[in-house]
This record gives sequence, structure tokens and C-alpha cells, in this order.
Amino acid sequence: MTKLVVKNLEMESKILNETDADAIVEVLQSGIDIREFSTRTGVALEKAESESIQEYLHECENIIKLHEQISECDNVLENLETLLTSFQEKLGSISSEIMNIQRQSINISVKLGNRQAVKGELTQFLDELLVSKSLVNYICEAPATKPEFIESLKILDSKIAFAKEQKFRESTAFKDVQDVLNMLKTKALTKIREYLLQKIQQFKKPMTNYQIPQNELLKQKFFYQFIMCHQRELAAEVRSEYFDTISKMYYSYYSTYLRRLMRLQFGEAVTKEDLLGIEENVNRGFFSKPSLKQKSTVFTVGSRGDVLTSDLEAPIILPHAAQKAEIHYTFEALFRSMQFCLLDNSCREYLFITEFFCIQGPTAQEYFMEAMGKTLQAYKKLLEDYIPNAFDSIALFLCIHLVYRYKMLCHKRAVPSLDKYWDSLHQLLWLRFEHVMQLNIQSVRDFPTPKHATVEVRPHYVVRRFAEFSAALESIDSSFPQEMLQTLLGTLSAEIQNLMLRLASIFSQRRDQLIFLINNYDMILQIRLERNRNDVTKESGPFSNLLLSRTEEFVEDSLILHFGNIINFLKNAEIWIRDGKSDLISQNEGLGLSICRAFVDTWKKAVEILRREILGLFPNLKTGSTILQAALSELIQYYDRLLKALSHPGFKHIPTKVGLPNIHQFMADVKKFKPIF
Repeated sequence: MTKLVVKNLEMESKILNETDADAIVEVLQSGIDIREFSTRTGVALEKAESESIQEYLHECENIIKLHEQISECDNVLENLETLLTSFQEKLGSISSEIMNIQRQSINISVKLGNRQAVKGELTQFLDELLVSKSLVNYICEAPATKPEFIESLKILDSKIAFAKEQKFRESTAFKDVQDVLNMLKTKALTKIREYLLQKIQQFKKPMTNYQIPQNELLKQKFFYQFIMCHQRELAAEVRSEYFDTISKMYYSYYSTYLRRLMRLQFGEAVTKEDLLGIEENVNRGFFSKPSLKQKSTVFTVGSRGDVLTSDLEAPIILPHAAQKAEIHYTFEALFRSMQFCLLDNSCREYLFITEFFCIQGPTAQEYFMEAMGKTLQAYKKLLEDYIPNAFDSIALFLCIHLVYRYKMLCHKRAVPSLDKYWDSLHQLLWLRFEHVMQLNIQSVRDFPTPKHATVEVRPHYVVRRFAEFSAALESIDSSFPQEMLQTLLGTLSAEIQNLMLRLASIFSQRRDQLIFLINNYDMILQIRLERNRNDVTKESGPFSNLLLSRTEEFVEDSLILHFGNIINFLKNAEIWIRDGKSDLISQNEGLGLSICRAFVDTWKKAVEILRREILGLFPNLKTGSTILQAALSELIQYYDRLLKALSHPGFKHIPTKVGLPNIHQFMADVKKFKPIF
């Protein structure tokens, strides 16, 4: 209570001090007398003090009650403080106990984890090492083809591998199961060996589809992995037996197939008497071999090119069915069948070897050669005997492109095992093809030139052969261009051009020579255009230029033949006008008048004769029409030049006197003679 009163007094004193200070400042500013102000202030303070005492006395009971209540609250708060302090001390002890329990829980958790880890390792160890009764029964009693045996074999394999690891760790438990595992391994190896050798024996049965036992072996490929892992000597025995059996089987099958297949070839084979430059209907002696009756088939491709497209992966030829139906084939068709048969089976064999024996790379190639080596040698022997005696260039070239395509097909199937075989075959075929091409070139070079004019102006049969032959080779080569082929065809084209010039020299008249050359050049271009519509060959360029130049020369010669007087007069007149020789112009005005009059009277008849002559000289109507068109165009140009020359003062009276038509009228009349397509 006393503290409270003192505190109130202090507050009142502070307020009074602040108030007095303000009042003093106000009094000083207002100019009032300080003594008077002090007296009044003293009276006011005494009054206030008296009133304050009376107020405190009036509220005395209430203040005493307030003091008692505050004292009671102090006691309650003191008890509460004691209680909270006690509670805080108890909470501290509980927190300490919780931390101890937490540490104990962590220790128990670590111990539990260690025990579970040990239990897992121990359980796994026991599972890997323990040999169950069912495992023994399946390995010893179940057939090798049963799924239970295969699953048990995989379990046994893992147990043996685990036992080997424990052996190196000198595990005591390994000694308890070692004998049992060895016994089961021996039993499993015995059953696997019997099964694999039994399947291999099935390859030896005649007329057996070897793909069936191979597919069964692939299903049980784990057998070979097991014996390879646990007894390599047994794996070597199985592998040796398989490759020995399969090699003999392939060799027997393919030898018989090749022998019977080659009997299906056409009886009339292409010989050295069927080269490009060999004359027709020539007696070659009693001992010479007859050439083909239809020599055109030697130099054309026709449907033979189907072996590279629609028949590339067609079913192989069955000799017994073909013999029964009396069907014969060209060499390239037989070659396609034998090579596709080899490719298909070789790819299947290579993939089987890599999958069943679990090998890749050089080892797979080595194993493949063990299986197919004898067969490949049989193929090479057959082709090495046949190809050196082959003279059919188109057949050889088709075979070369078959090799290209089949090599790519092997790569698409991810089988590189036949690459060396394809390369050797390509070299053999290409060397022979190049040799036969050189023989054809030499035959053209050696073609005899007749001493008498027995050659017609129509296309020569040797040139026709060349056109068909070159077009056939280029159509075959379009998908896999060969630079060497273009070189050979370039040499052959040069010899053909020389031959045409030699044959043309037989004709005494230059006009006949031109007709002969134009017909032959045109035939070459037309045949190449028909055979290779989507490809403009390099070798066609020279013949196109030669045809154009010879055509221009022939047109000029034809116009000179039928309009020689007017053309010669025109050329002389142009020279006189250019040189300014007025005297010669005057002297020849009469000659020009007579020549122009004759031209007006006869030009239409001469053009009709020219039209019939040109269209009759050239078998190709399109070529004849083109040449006629060129001749008429050249005639119009000459006539236009004639009108310009006659416009000279020395000749200005000629057009009027003879009634020469103007250029437009002349062109309209000439168009009536143009051919209509």
C-alpha cells in the first residue's frame, strides 16, 4: 500500500512540475506580478491538498479491500509459480528418459537390420547351396525335352556356379554338397549329349527337312551353353559332330541339285560363232559348231532381265518338276536359282550358328566355313568349269548384277559370311565378260568389207546387233553403273563407227553412202530410245551428232539434185552482188530469167518427187518425215535468199516476168507437201 501511495505522489509531483513550468512560462509572457501569482498558487495548492486528503479518507475502506485482494493474488501467484517450477523439473526428467529410450530404439533397430541382413545372406546362401529332392528327381528322371528338366538345369547351373565361388572361399558347406552337384552335373551332361547327338543324327536321314531339327535345337540352345561351361570336351565333340554332319548334308544336296539343274539349260548354247561381227550364212567348215538359229536372242535382253527384278527372290527352280514339264532355262536363270538357294540357306545357317553356339565375328565365319566350305567349293568348281567357255555376254553381265544384288541382300540380313565368295565370283564373271567383250570388239574390227556392192542402204545386221546389244547392257547397268562397261562400250562404238564407214565406202555415190549412214545411225538411236526410255545414255551423243551432220549433208545433196540450177544460180548471183560485178549480172540476166521460169514451172513436181524419194529411202517413217521437213525448210530458205538476190536492180525484172510467188505464198504451197502424223 505504501509503495502505491509513493508511486502516486511521484507521478503527481512530475505532473505538477510540468504544469508549474508551463504556468511560469505563461505568467512571464502575460506580464503578471510573480508574488501575486505565487500567493494565489499557494492558496490553490492548499485547497487541492485538503480536497485530496478528504477523498483518500472517503475511499479508505475500498483501498484496504484492494490491498487485501492484491495480497491474496500475490499468494495465489506464488503457489502457481511453485507448481510450474515443479512441473518444469519433472518435464526435464521425462525428456531425459525419452532420449534414453530413443537411443535404445536406435540400437535395437541397428541390431534388427544386422540380423535381417545376416538372415538374408544366410537364406540366399542356403538356397543356392541346398539341393532339393525335386531338383534331383527332375535332373535324373525327367526327359531332356520337358520344361521341368530345362528349368532344373538352369537351377543346377546357378548352384554349380555358386558352389565354385564358395570353393575358392574354402567354405565348409561346399564340401557337403560337392558330390551331389557333381553327380547331377554328370547326369545332366549325359542326357544333354544323348539328346544333341540324336538331333544331329536326324540330319543324316534322306529327304529330311533339316530346318525342323535346327529349330528344335534352337529351342534348347541352353543345352550347348551348359556343356560349353561345364565340359568343353563334350561341347567340342557335339560341335564337331554337327559340322561334320551338316557339311556332308549340304554338299550332297547341293551337288545333286547343281548337277540336275544344269541339265535344264537350253541345248543351243552361245558359242564364239555368235559374236557381233560374225557373218550370217557363211559356211565355216565341217567341224565347226553351228551357231544359234535365232541370233537376235544373243544380243537382246527382253524378259531375261526379270532375273534382276521380279524373279530376284522368286522360288528356286525344282529340277524334277522342270524336267517333267520339259522346261528349259537360260544360264542366268539357272545361275539365279542356284545362287539364291545358296544365299537363303547360308543366311539361315549363319544365323543358326551365331545363335546356337553364341558366337560372333571371325569365330562365326570360321564355324560357317566348316558347315558350308565344301558346298562353296562345289559351286566354284562348277562355275570355274562353265564360265571360261561362256560366250553369252548378256548372260554374264546379268550374272554379275545378280552377284551385286545378292551381296546387298546378305548385308540386309546381317550375314557377312558370303562376302569373299561373292567377290571371287564377281572377279571370275567380270574377267570372262571383259574377255568376251574384247572378242566382240575384235570381231567387229575384223568384219570383212565386201568387194562388190552387195550391201543395201538399209540398216546393216551387225549394226542392229550392236544397237540391241549396247541397249541391253546399258539397261542392265542402269541400277549399278560400271565405269569399265562404259569404257568397253566406247571402244565397241568406235569400231562400229569405223565399220559403218567401211561399209559405206562400198557405195560409189556419196548420196548412197549418206543414206546408208543415216539409216544405221537412226536405227541405233531408235533402239536405244525404245530400250532405255528413262535414261539418256552417254554413248548416244556421238551417234546423234553424226546423224545430224549426215542428215544436213543429205538434205543439201537432195536439193542440189532436184533444184541444182536455181541453187547454183543463186550462189553465183550472191557472189556477184557481194563483189559488185554489175557486168556479170547484166550478162547473166537472161540465164537467170530462163532458170527462174523453169523453176516456176517444175518446182512443185520436183518437190513431190523429192517427197516420195525421201520417204521411200528411209524405213523409219519418222526419220524420213524429219528429213523431208528439213529439206523443205532448207528449200524455203533458198527461195527467200533468191527473192532477196532478185531484188537487185540488175535482176528486178525477173520476178515480174516469170511470175515468182512471194515468200508467204511459196511457204503456203510448200506446206502442202509436209507429211502428216
